Amino acid sequence: MRTFKLQVQTSIDGYMAGPNGEMDWLTCPWSDDLNAYVDALTEPVDTIVLGRRLAEGFIPAWAAGPEGEDQASVDWMNRTPKVVFSRTLAESPWENVVVAADLAETVNALKAQPGGDLIAYGGGSLVADLLAQGMLDELHLFVNPTAIGAGMPVFPAHDAYHRMRLVASRPFECGITALHLVPRRA
Repeated sequence: MRTFKLQVQTSIDGYMAGPNGEMDWLTCPWSDDLNAYVDALTEPVDTIVLGRRLAEGFIPAWAAGPEGEDQASVDWMNRTPKVVFSRTLAESPWENVVVAADLAETVNALKAQPGGDLIAYGGGSLVADLLAQGMLDELHLFVNPTAIGAGMPVFPAHDAYHRMRLVASRPFECGITALHLVPRRA
């Protein structure tokens, strides 16, 4: 079965965005050691999973070739097939993207297919749903050395704890620390 990973940047107080979706607190330019870590993390990935709101900015930004990104990363982001979860889109406005509505059915079908790993890059609603339904096999939290006080939490409050096992932690030259976690299943 394929491994389903989450990669998300977070503040030290656990937010992936500010109260209005602000990302201006992400000020650490990635260092070469962090880029190498991400390359190793994504090397076995052959499908990207996104929520619609994130996809609306993410896909066009990578298609335009973001400034400062190496061409290999831009090419990988653009050529890797994507699944976008949406309750409002009936079909994809983007190339190389499938739109899906039923999270559990789609993720279970993807995980059962042969192929490489799956990676989700966030979006608050998507991450909350993936965590609540226990669909993630690995979490890769890139903790930025900034506290923002409020915003969109990586782990929104709900009725159950999210028990994790720390597989590894690694600080990088730029100040970001990667936490590799796996959910503890009941």
